[in-house]
Amino acid sequence: MPPAREHQLPVRRTARYYQSGELTAATRQVWFVCHGYGQLAAYFIRHFHGLTQADPTTVIIAPEGLSRFYLNGTGGRIGATWMTREDRLAEIDDYVAYLNQLADPVLAAVPADVAVTVLGFSQGAATVSRWLARARFRPARLVLWAGAFPPDMDFPVATGLLRQLPVTLVCGDQDPFISPDELTRQQQFLQSLGVEPEVLSFVGKHGMNAALLQQLHQRLA
Repeated sequence: MPPAREHQLPVRRTARYYQSGELTAATRQVWFVCHGYGQLAAYFIRHFHGLTQADPTTVIIAPEGLSRFYLNGTGGRIGATWMTREDRLAEIDDYVAYLNQLADPVLAAVPADVAVTVLGFSQGAATVSRWLARARFRPARLVLWAGAFPPDMDFPVATGLLRQLPVTLVCGDQDPFISPDELTRQQQFLQSLGVEPEVLSFVGKHGMNAALLQQLHQRLA
């Protein structure tokens, strides 16, 4: 019997995202924020509600990974992931197409000079980096929060993406997944791509920090 052959079939499916704030002609900042592994956008976006409550000209868009799963066994809490190592290139293509399809109408609804922040947390950091390499817009800045720029991205693509793009690395000082040495290596890796990233830290573990988010918001206000 001949071995089975793999085939791929593009299909249409429904993606989910959450929005805080209203897109209007008065919008001055748009943030696209991508959650980490095992999270859901409905909960992740709560970290950003303080920004939109304090500033009605800011809008937060939180997409959700296309694959959901039970975090423990076959029941209970559910999380989402952007990709796994299985058929990873197709999964990357899928989420890049999804994020582009989402960003197009969002940015069409606001002034052309709106300041766009793209923030990825943990697994979402690599997600937004790969997305921006094929995005149809250029953000005002890229924030990699408790995550890394993907080292497997083609060098010419990475350098083209990062050219004159402000990059901020954020990490808790007690993050169990990112040691100080690992943070230094990520900083040096970005420097090798022609970027001098800003490095910010806060007292905490693998999570978000409201005060630091407010600080980042005020810089573009």
